[in-house]
Amino acid sequence: MEVQCYLFVLLGSTLFVDKSRDRLRPAINLFLKDHRRLADYAWGAGALAYLYRQLGVATRAGSKGLCGCLTLLQAWIYEYFPLFRPSQLPQSPDAPRASSWISPRLPGGDEARQRLVRYRQLLDELSADDVTWTPYGRDGHRDIPRSLYTGPIRFSDIAEGYDPSRCLRQFGYRQIIPAAMTVPHDQYRPASGSSYIVFWDPWVNQLWNNVAARRLELDFASRPCEQPSEIVEEYVDWFLTRSHPRITHPTDEEPQPRPLLVHQVSYDFLLLFQI
Repeated sequence: MEVQCYLFVLLGSTLFVDKSRDRLRPAINLFLKDHRRLADYAWGAGALAYLYRQLGVATRAGSKGLCGCLTLLQAWIYEYFPLFRPSQLPQSPDAPRASSWISPRLPGGDEARQRLVRYRQLLDELSADDVTWTPYGRDGHRDIPRSLYTGPIRFSDIAEGYDPSRCLRQFGYRQIIPAAMTVPHDQYRPASGSSYIVFWDPWVNQLWNNVAARRLELDFASRPCEQPSEIVEEYVDWFLTRSHPRITHPTDEEPQPRPLLVHQVSYDFLLLFQI
């Protein structure tokens, strides 16, 4: 019982964090009843599915702040976007990569707001050369075959789509226009409030256990990049019709010079998701 309580608090305060402060999701306990099965669960995929859902919730008009495993989100940002990296400590190859980043103090007041404006401008002016496309090397998918799984990933009642064909450059392959993703059967988004519910067909629950059939074949889908940011010619037009290319609203003012970024910043980057 003591071990179960410890894991309940550990998982609820790291991988599956919500905004209730001193409360934890009871669904976590369902996976802790038999300690012999703990290694059978895909905790990484579950944490990613939960984070995906929280990122979606954070885009709702009535939402304030962001929850989920923000350590995972921060580490991903630092790995792929050098402009936003803090200082880094040397570490052994066996140590967790996220533990090498040094988090400086969290600014407040006017300093935080000014830094937020600066980050937004940097993101709007980001170019392909400002991205580290393969921070884990070009062969990471060979060591972790499940990274090429295509389909929903889930934690408890939360399921979110996962499609590696939308980020082929992270595997060292030319980005193509991806095929349509597996979509939910239905969804409920209340007019008020920040949460929503997604309903999947029952057969979707079995996809995770059939990795061989749901694995993206990179050499069939595309070809290795000659340049790290290589894309097919039609990709940009496809992307711009499905995304927001800028964070700040365009104005008629003269463009401002690109601001210099102090590289001793980290956690406050997450202010971007509080808009």
